Amino acid sequence: MWKEAVFHRPEGPYAHPAGPRELRVRLRAKRGDLFSCHLFHGDRYGGEEEGDILRLEKAGSDELFDWFEGVIPSATRRLRYVFYLEGEEGGLWYGEKGFAADRREAGAFQYPYICEGDLYRVPDWAKDGVVYQIFPDRFFNGDEGNDPEGTDPWSAAARPRPDSFYGGDLRGIIEKLPYLEALGVNVLYLTPIFLSPSNHKYDTTDYYRVDPAFGDAETLKELVRLAHQRGIRVLLDAVFNHAGYGFFAFQDVLQRGEDSPYADWFFIEDFPVVTTPRPNYETFANGVWTMPKLNTAHPEVRAYLLDVAEYWTREAEIDGWRLDVANEVDHRFWRAFRDRVKEVNPEALIVGEIWHDAGPWLQGDQFDSVMNYLFRDAVLDFFAAGRIGADRFDALLTRTRMLYPEQAHFAMFNLLGSHDTERFLTTCGGRLERMRLAVLFQMTYPGMPMIYYGDEVGMCGGPDPDCRRPMMWEEERQNRELLAHYRKLIALRKELRPLRRGDFRTWLVDPLRNLYGFVRWDGESCVGVLFNNSPHEHRVEVDLHPFGGAEKLRDALSGKTIDAAGRSRMPWTLPPYQGAILTPVE
Repeated sequence: MWKEAVFHRPEGPYAHPAGPRELRVRLRAKRGDLFSCHLFHGDRYGGEEEGDILRLEKAGSDELFDWFEGVIPSATRRLRYVFYLEGEEGGLWYGEKGFAADRREAGAFQYPYICEGDLYRVPDWAKDGVVYQIFPDRFFNGDEGNDPEGTDPWSAAARPRPDSFYGGDLRGIIEKLPYLEALGVNVLYLTPIFLSPSNHKYDTTDYYRVDPAFGDAETLKELVRLAHQRGIRVLLDAVFNHAGYGFFAFQDVLQRGEDSPYADWFFIEDFPVVTTPRPNYETFANGVWTMPKLNTAHPEVRAYLLDVAEYWTREAEIDGWRLDVANEVDHRFWRAFRDRVKEVNPEALIVGEIWHDAGPWLQGDQFDSVMNYLFRDAVLDFFAAGRIGADRFDALLTRTRMLYPEQAHFAMFNLLGSHDTERFLTTCGGRLERMRLAVLFQMTYPGMPMIYYGDEVGMCGGPDPDCRRPMMWEEERQNRELLAHYRKLIALRKELRPLRRGDFRTWLVDPLRNLYGFVRWDGESCVGVLFNNSPHEHRVEVDLHPFGGAEKLRDALSGKTIDAAGRSRMPWTLPPYQGAILTPVE
């Protein structure tokens, strides 16, 4: 047994409450090293010989490790536990003191108490969410009377300049709510809408004013109200890492220098403040003079921004926030932000923009989830670019799932692209079959599928700003088959509960033929999903055990059925770049 590969700590993703009286426990071990993994667990105040045994299931494998997982029930909420690991050379106990042949010598891991205040609570509605991201200036022009001076003609074929305006606004989103409802999405995420000189609005001038080019506060309230009537929630973008050059506090510093009461709201090297040849103050990214970084540790800055968050959460009755550059803001601020927002709306969703391992922010005290760029990286490499095979793909997915507590995964924004990335179809080299297969995966994997506006009708575009072209509304230019594919998959996700709320296990990994599959189950209901990510037709055989003796299985995509009665394995033929969603026929 490779002891140095075995790891557990009674905290974070390795041990976290699954409920008020349940603890989810994970253990890492060398891939292929353990035959089985059990837990001996009991009440911390109980006798040393008192306890129950729980077998942990293998939750998945990455390239180096196997991950075992199980949920310990606890009537008293006080837990101690020791692992019993069995490998080729026999069994060993593993506890707080390390490895031992005797359980008592290994010591016990302690989870002192499942505190109510430590429970990782994510809004339940998030599990059923399908998100649609809108870049307001580029979605639809509903009010030409508020168009900025120099607005360009609307054309989905246009290649925007960094300073292009096209006249999209909140009224345009209101007019297209029937389209969004027909698509099946039930969450809208809008990039920033507050007063700003740019088209993207990430350089805020006034956090309390909707930009006139988009409408006003009453238009926002109308949008939220009408969206809610259609069962659609609305999230806004919070830009609290930095402000804009025109922000009142920064303007005061420019005018009064170190005598300004707002001088400590920013990170200024010396006075007077200058923008050239380089800004002598910290900014977003590298020297972006229009975006001075805010000092969120300053009590006045913290109070100001928290008031902004509370104001719009309450005033517009929005359903949550996406947090821009969330990993560059201090954790204390985000804890206070969560408390303030959840006090106004306990069902508000808080989603951080983090492109890497987001573990420090996903402990239940800051964000509910993040924009899942690790998911996107794996999907891009497997489906779009074909740089990795099914085995590497499964390993990346497993590693990502094991980074965070279970609750976070069901609320992740699982995106294929965003306003900051090349369009996914462009990354696919325009090959629709690859995109269709990736969308099938996106709509069936745990988490909230996030659609970047226009992807559903086949829009293309390179890196920013080309990925921000005006929405393609001319039906003759839209890919209607791709749109129908999105609508069907969203409808199936809503129809099949395991695809929204079910547990996940890998079902098939065939790196030679590039085949992949997984099962999702919720109680006695099970769905199996298969993918042929290759240019060749392949016949596969998969284990039918997850379906518990079902007599027939049906592919919800093609309508094809197969007799499964009495079989332990099922043959299925997958055409090139095609998938299947298999459900028992009742």
